[in-house]
Amino acid sequence: MHTPHEAEGATGTAAPVKPLAGFTVGVTAARRAEELGTLLQRRGAAVLHAPALRIVPLPDDTELLATTKQLIDHPPHLVVATTAIGFRGWVEAAGGWGLGEELVACLAGVRLLARGPKVRGAIRAAGLTEEWSPASESMAEVLERLLAEGVEGRRVALQLHGEPLGGFTETLEAAGAQVVAVPVYRWMPPEDLAPVDRLLDAVLARSLDAVTFTSAPAAASLLERAAHRGLREELLGALRQEVLAACVGPVTALPLERYGVPTVHPERFRLGPLVQLLTLELPGRVRPLQVAGHRLEVRGQAAVVDGELRPVPPAGMALLRALARRPGWVVARAELLRALPGTGRDEHAVETAMARLRTALGRPKLIQTVVKRGYRLAHDPSADGKYDG
Repeated sequence: MHTPHEAEGATGTAAPVKPLAGFTVGVTAARRAEELGTLLQRRGAAVLHAPALRIVPLPDDTELLATTKQLIDHPPHLVVATTAIGFRGWVEAAGGWGLGEELVACLAGVRLLARGPKVRGAIRAAGLTEEWSPASESMAEVLERLLAEGVEGRRVALQLHGEPLGGFTETLEAAGAQVVAVPVYRWMPPEDLAPVDRLLDAVLARSLDAVTFTSAPAAASLLERAAHRGLREELLGALRQEVLAACVGPVTALPLERYGVPTVHPERFRLGPLVQLLTLELPGRVRPLQVAGHRLEVRGQAAVVDGELRPVPPAGMALLRALARRPGWVVARAELLRALPGTGRDEHAVETAMARLRTALGRPKLIQTVVKRGYRLAHDPSADGKYDG
């Protein structure tokens, strides 16, 4: 009589393992977080959502109101629009103040530059037409164009995207431009910091495999919160090593890269390509092993055995990771005890967790007991090559 697992393997009916199954991804986005989380979950990931920011409602922003009135009274020579949500929000906020028609009329009489296609769509939705938009969606290309044509004596209105564009502004001013910053929406720390703290703790515990960032202010905010808790160096250490920092684009990555954190980002700065990048990066960080005649992948929070996802409890994953770091080598009980969550000193805890791990894997012979010494993965290194790549 077959066990349920044996019957499933014999008939070949096991569902294919999704690319992100067994991995846990943190989402720091304040907006479109649900969309990003759904995309990740469809590919098998577990998601921990902790918005690192909140957006100040536009109609309440007195600085934006004052800047809008100033630009209506004294129109600039050109306007650089950087984000679709920011440009739409600016027009909507002006409408709420009774200045909507005046602002649109003002913008219709000046040169409009759009950073990318989404911004271009927002401009046209307002009944306006942009003069130019870079194919790269890069502010560096916008800056290059402005400097090439000359900005001396020109007033340039720059729609900010959550934090000052310091280098951009300073370069224009050095070239003789007068830059008027348009603070269309303002990022603030979240009112409820508990989710952010849970995400930070998960990164430090290495129970997250990746953290996604969709804005530079979100990355900066997470670093600031870690610094406030005295954990910034620990956070940076985790992000530099085990936990992947995945950013929607190079601008988003800047606050992390300033601290030497390696980041990845897709060629197209969109949520879909970001998720697709993770489906390649996270499984690509796992080295398949040939163990006791079976193919084993040790993912972040689960194992894949012969193409079947096997959920493993946290204590078991800690032991499995410790064994997989040196496949085939004996790992002493004392070392495995140190790897277990908690601070217990009883080596019996290792035996209990190991028994549960073997049950979870469904292949007890993957892990061998070495009497009076410890445990080892029954690794066959000569068979690993055919699984490479």
